[in-house]
Amino acid sequence: QVHLVESGGGLVQAGGSLKLSCAASGSGFRINAMGWFRQAPGKQRELVASLTSGRTTNYADSVKGRFTISGGGALNTAYLQMNSLKSEDTAVYYCNADFLRSGGTRGTSWGQGTQVTVSS
Repeated sequence: QVHLVESGGGLVQAGGSLKLSCAASGSGFRINAMGWFRQAPGKQRELVASLTSGRTTNYADSVKGRFTISGGGALNTAYLQMNSLKSEDTAVYYCNADFLRSGGTRGTSWGQGTQVTVSS
């Protein structure tokens, strides 16, 4: 199984920046893609950005041009650089990994989440 740990959340003023980090640990897997999701109070969890092992990125329309996802060579680490933050970006941010086990089966793991609060 893949264990994910996020860090980097916090309180920031509108217009400011934060960088989230996600570190994957475990053995016997290869990560196919890493993603960042967020969930605001009373709302469904939504995809913010994703990065595949082929370096293809995908962003939610609401963050395009402001957020950038990146990752280490084997995607054992992933980052989300968030600039020009808005109050509507306030949410718990979760790291997600889509991976392939050494036996050939596919799996997905979630981190514990990190709170991002943007004050206006």
